[in-house]
Amino acid sequence: MRKKDYSQESKSSIMRGVNRVMLIGNLGKEPDIQFLEGNIAVAKFPLATTETFKDRTGKLISQTEWHTVVLWRGLAELAQKYLHKGSLVYIEGRLRTRSWEDKEGSRKFATEVVGDNLIMLDKRADGGHGISHGSDQPDNFGSDIPPIGDTPPENMAF
Repeated sequence: MRKKDYSQESKSSIMRGVNRVMLIGNLGKEPDIQFLEGNIAVAKFPLATTETFKDRTGKLISQTEWHTVVLWRGLAELAQKYLHKGSLVYIEGRLRTRSWEDKEGSRKFATEVVGDNLIMLDKRADGGHGISHGSDQPDNFGSDIPPIGDTPPENMAF
């Protein structure tokens, strides 16, 4: 069996890049769902991921990062139906950065996780809803980010 010689191929044809995100965390708010033209559902919510480690003195330190998650179509409808503030979820997707101009004309940017896989990790409670956990995430998280337009992510311009 002969090995293929990649030295003759352009490097760009071998690997162009990877944009993949995997997160496990808790929702900071109820999912905000909108229905765009054509009845396309889009949901947006903040997700907290917390890492815990020991510092040099042995003290336990927790660091929480907040991510804005966007789900489209069927996943958005699942989020509306089953996810609540505090729900524990696994989200897999890709990073997407949007830009816009604010009221003062300044250019703003928001990097979001566009999810294409969702697994609910909460144990089922009496009513089939996830167990709710508290959150120290501010109520106005992401409030300066404008709503998502009516263009699905595949067609978004940067």
